[in-house]
Amino acid sequence: MLEKLIEVPIRGSPWKNAVLWTLAAGGVAWALSWQLKLQEKNCLKNSNTALQSKVSKSKQKRKVKILFGSQTGKGKAFSNILQQKILNLGYDAEVIDVKCYDHEKNFQSEAGEGNICIVIISTYTDGQPPESAQWFYTWLKDVAEDFRVTKSTLAGLHFAVVGLGNSLYGDNFNAVAKKMDDWLHTLSANRILTPCLADENVINSEHKGLQEDFEAWLESSLHNLKRAIEGRKVTAKGCKSTCKKQCSSKTKKEGEEKDEAGGKCSSDEDSNHEDEMMSDEDDEEEQKSGQGSANVVDLEDLGKVMHQAAQAKRQNGIVGSGDGPRDMITPLLRESLEKQGYKLIGSHSGVKLCRWTKSMLRGRGGCYKHTFYGIESHRCMETTPSLACANKCVFCWRHHTNPVGTEWKWTMDEPQAIFDGALNNHTKLIKQFRGVPGVKPDRFAEAMTPQHCALSLVGEPIMYPQINQFIRLLHGRHISSFLVTNAQFPQEIRDLLPVTQLYVSVDAATKDSLKKIDRPLFKDFWQRFIDSLTALRDKGQRTVYRLTLVKAWNTEELDNYAKLVSLGNPDFIEVKGVTYCGESKASNLTMENVPWHEEVVKFVKELESRLPDYGLASEHEHSNCLLLAHNKFKRDGHWWTWIDYPKFHELWHKYDKSEGKETFSSSDYMAPTPHWAVFGAAEQGFDPAETRFYRNKKS
Repeated sequence: MLEKLIEVPIRGSPWKNAVLWTLAAGGVAWALSWQLKLQEKNCLKNSNTALQSKVSKSKQKRKVKILFGSQTGKGKAFSNILQQKILNLGYDAEVIDVKCYDHEKNFQSEAGEGNICIVIISTYTDGQPPESAQWFYTWLKDVAEDFRVTKSTLAGLHFAVVGLGNSLYGDNFNAVAKKMDDWLHTLSANRILTPCLADENVINSEHKGLQEDFEAWLESSLHNLKRAIEGRKVTAKGCKSTCKKQCSSKTKKEGEEKDEAGGKCSSDEDSNHEDEMMSDEDDEEEQKSGQGSANVVDLEDLGKVMHQAAQAKRQNGIVGSGDGPRDMITPLLRESLEKQGYKLIGSHSGVKLCRWTKSMLRGRGGCYKHTFYGIESHRCMETTPSLACANKCVFCWRHHTNPVGTEWKWTMDEPQAIFDGALNNHTKLIKQFRGVPGVKPDRFAEAMTPQHCALSLVGEPIMYPQINQFIRLLHGRHISSFLVTNAQFPQEIRDLLPVTQLYVSVDAATKDSLKKIDRPLFKDFWQRFIDSLTALRDKGQRTVYRLTLVKAWNTEELDNYAKLVSLGNPDFIEVKGVTYCGESKASNLTMENVPWHEEVVKFVKELESRLPDYGLASEHEHSNCLLLAHNKFKRDGHWWTWIDYPKFHELWHKYDKSEGKETFSSSDYMAPTPHWAVFGAAEQGFDPAETRFYRNKKS
């Protein structure tokens, strides 16, 4: 406006024009001066605001996001433990399942806000992440390895990685966690804690268990985690196993290593740099806590640190001490199993009441073992001396809450203590049905004295080193023994004393399908499987192949199943459709994988046509289960699949007294199968002495 005003001709005397010109020029100068002062004031204001913002940002607490990826629920459980620890410190933390997390949209936002993301991720046999985390894993991999993406993409993000794996997977041990830690670091995110590589294999685990490894890492990391949340600069080194692959050169003078991609190596972050950022107050705090750098401990402080770690483990319920064996049942496992109705015995055993026991107490029918072999379900005790297993079957009823291992490395309870505990806990569970409407008094009285024991509750009972002593205790009380093994311990099968009936799970007929279904931990699982079947042939007493049909997984392998039968030559072959136990994070099985009873019957008939020495003997339609029996159990056209239990105990007593010299075979204690239990009967395996109960369906 001033420029336009100057250009306007001014009428009047030259003097007036000069005055006006002077006033206009002065106004322009004043305006320019005022504008410069205003800009200077605004710059100073903005500078102060930026400084205040910088100071405020350095002092404000960082947000903590705990992202987990898991199938069996362990990742979520450990995330909740970590969250509670952070809450106890007085800070907030959010737990998020990665399948519900929009990482493409949110991850860079976390970096922009300077948040802390702690990733808890599992690794499975083939080195792959859980299905729920597959998309997140692939996205991070693509971003980190794409040369077109700037390596400062996640600059500002602070992270830590917790891996849950099993060292029996070899090179795949916690591979997912190691890779994600590497990729995040490549994208310039700041690692605040050394990665936790927890080991499910108690044999190789540093602290003898998955939970113990995690708890130990957590206790050692809380101090630096607190500093990071407070806004302090905290850095940590990565995994030594991945550092060698990442680094191609090292400058000793600067103490830095660089990888070929141009990012920092996990070992370049010298903890001494963060010490320069510490105040006197921080030094005093660390002196009080007895902790220094994240990666360095003075020799004179080592004893104090070890004492604090041991004290922390005791406070967190971690059992065992020193280098000795640990209890198999950890606090986390105990809580999970007790919620499922288990009564735990000692440090590695358990007992649980079967639904068929409850059913027969009411006179509503027994399980398939009642139909096939004459078991009285209300007098059957379901227990195990070992909750641990060497497989992770996709159809596991217990959803993988039990521990895993390939050999016994835990504390070991005495057989008598396990036996007494099993009987006491079983009878306590039975007593809860006293006076319950529908329970028959005579059945209740009989149930207080178990006559059968199903060693198939959960885990691998044959792993228990004193399994033979436990069997002796069962038979000494005239309790029959039905033992189930997963065909991964051939030598233990050979060394096993005679049991009433020995089962081997044959869940697949080829190496690839067995790996897919059973998910074994042994590297030589197939050879162990074959050797276990072969070892069955030399057992003189009753032997059984148990086949679990999983539709679209193993129902097309008839010829291979027939070949496996020739290896072990079992007395019986049980074929059962898989039981759907509800949605499980441990597998992706659905009701679509459960075959109809007609489909199971068709499979068994086709298998029978390939086995000339076997016939279709019995069925239990309610359990979707059928029985093929060797023709030696057919006399005069009638099946003899039932067991003469008093005769078995008589034969066992002679065997034991003679120290194994007086042997006996399965043909010596068989009994005739009742007409209603034979395949083709109108009852389809339901005992007519019982009253079938039908639940009222909701309309």
